Amino acid sequence: MPISPATSEKTRFGKFALVGIAGSVVDFGVFNLLATILGVNSILASAISFSLAVINNFILNRIWTFPESRSTPALKQLVQFSIVSVIGLAIRIPMFAWLEKQLIPLAANLHQQVPSPTFIGHNVSLAIVILIVMLWNFIANRYWTFKMVPVKVNEELKR
Repeated sequence: MPISPATSEKTRFGKFALVGIAGSVVDFGVFNLLATILGVNSILASAISFSLAVINNFILNRIWTFPESRSTPALKQLVQFSIVSVIGLAIRIPMFAWLEKQLIPLAANLHQQVPSPTFIGHNVSLAIVILIVMLWNFIANRYWTFKMVPVKVNEELKR
């Protein structure tokens, strides 16, 4: 059964999502190190962890998700990827700040002690904003940063 070109984009989105998961590990790990262990303000910790995840994601997406794009100068793509990510950060920060204010008291009402309501509120807020920003990042990067990458056509369709 032939696979449509759209399926290739679904595969590309799947790779982008897997890279996003790796970025999320960086994001959550750095965030929790800074906010929970080192006591850095949660908004600042979120911005720092996001930035490190962006660098991770750019490298992995350029190498694995969009390998055909490597003929374009890396610096140009990094600038574009960073612009998309900064817009994503502008979406993320106010949403995160609002969500944590809603979820920490909710977590305090639902669960006592371990993990703390603050830990639960921070991490649930972070998970929600990561999913929302991932959609923005994929669409913007697919059609701007990596626009030169053609839609893959399955070999069976060429026959």
